[in-house]
Amino acid sequence: MSAKRRKRQRAPSRAPASRRGPLRVGVIGLGFMGRTHVEAYRAADAAGLSNRLVAVCDPDPARRAGRVPSAGNLGRPAAAERLFDPRDVDGHEQPEELLARDDLDVVSICTWTDTHVDLALAALAAGKHVLVEKPIALRERPAARLAAAARVARTLCMPAMCMRFWPGWTWLRDAVTDGTFGAVRSATFRRLAAQPAWAARFYGDVERSGGALFDLHVHDADFVSWVFGTPRSVTSTGSVDHLTTLYRHDAPGPPHVVAEGGWDHAGGFPFRMGFTVVFDQATAEFDSTRDPSLLLWRDGSAASPKLPAGTGYDGEVRHLLRAIRRGAPPGGLLATCDEAEALTRLLLHEQRSLASGTTVELLA
Repeated sequence: MSAKRRKRQRAPSRAPASRRGPLRVGVIGLGFMGRTHVEAYRAADAAGLSNRLVAVCDPDPARRAGRVPSAGNLGRPAAAERLFDPRDVDGHEQPEELLARDDLDVVSICTWTDTHVDLALAALAAGKHVLVEKPIALRERPAARLAAAARVARTLCMPAMCMRFWPGWTWLRDAVTDGTFGAVRSATFRRLAAQPAWAARFYGDVERSGGALFDLHVHDADFVSWVFGTPRSVTSTGSVDHLTTLYRHDAPGPPHVVAEGGWDHAGGFPFRMGFTVVFDQATAEFDSTRDPSLLLWRDGSAASPKLPAGTGYDGEVRHLLRAIRRGAPPGGLLATCDEAEALTRLLLHEQRSLASGTTVELLA
C-alpha cells in the first residue's frame, strides 16, 4: 500500500470538545430505547456530565410533544409525566430536519434496525457524534460501511453495546481479565423474555428485526467475544427466536462457554438475564430477577459484591460524553463500530449453524 493511500485511510486527530456549556443532544426515535436514551442523558447531566436535550425526531406528534410511553422489558412503571417539556425541546418529524441543525453535538439513533446504518452515516456526514443502537445491521456489508466511515470521521460513532457497561457484567469482565479467582472453567449466559409487545409487528418480522438472535442474544454474543476473544467456532441449536450457542475458544480460553437467548415465552413471562461463571477458586452468579443480583461463592460461603448504581444505558451514555469531551479517537471507545461489524459476522455464523445443524468455523 502506498504512503499516499495510508495517509488517506488514517483516522483524523480529534481535539477535546472546546465549546463551552453543555453538549447539545438530539434523539431520533422515541420508542422504548429513545425514551431510555433521553433518561440516561438526563441522569448524566445530573451526575455532572453537562448536556442538554435540544431536539427529538419521531413520526408520532404525541411523542414529539413529550408523551412517550414507558414500555420495554425492564419492568419500569408507566410514566405519568411528559418525558420532556416541548417548550424546551424542538420536535421534528423527519430525521433530515434534525440532522440539518447546527446546534447539535451528539445524536442518539434509536430507530428500527434496518435504518441504523443510513442514519448513522448521515449523522457522521453532518458532523455529529453518534450513539447508534444495536444491532447496527443484520448483514455484513452495511455493518462494514458504517465501520469504515467511523474510522475516518472527525466525530465519534459508538454502537450501544450496553452490557459492556452493565453493573455486575463489568465486575465479571474485571474478574476474568485480572484473574482474581483464577482461570475460567465454565461460563454460561442466559437472556430470556416474551416477545416484545410494544412493537409486535416489527419484532415479529425476522427480516427486519433479526429475531431474538440479533435483537436479544446479540448482547451475550458481544460479551463473550469482548471478554474471551473471538471464538474459533460456534455450534448453535434451536431457532432465531430461541437458541443456544456453544462457543469454542483456543487455549487458554475457557473450555466451556454457552449462551441461551430466546423471546418465545408466553406473554407475561418476566424478562431475565444472567450468568453463571465457574472460576478455579470461586463461582459467580448474576440473576436480574433477584436482589442482590450478583452472588459470589467462595471458601464455603456466599457474598454479594457491591455494584455501582445505574444501568448499562447510563454507563454507555456517560462513556461517550466523556470521550467527546477529551477528544478520544475511535479506538479509545469501549465499544467500536469495527467490533460491531465483527459481531454482525459472528451472529451470521450462528445463523448459519442454526440453519445447517453443523458447527461453523470462524478461525482457520
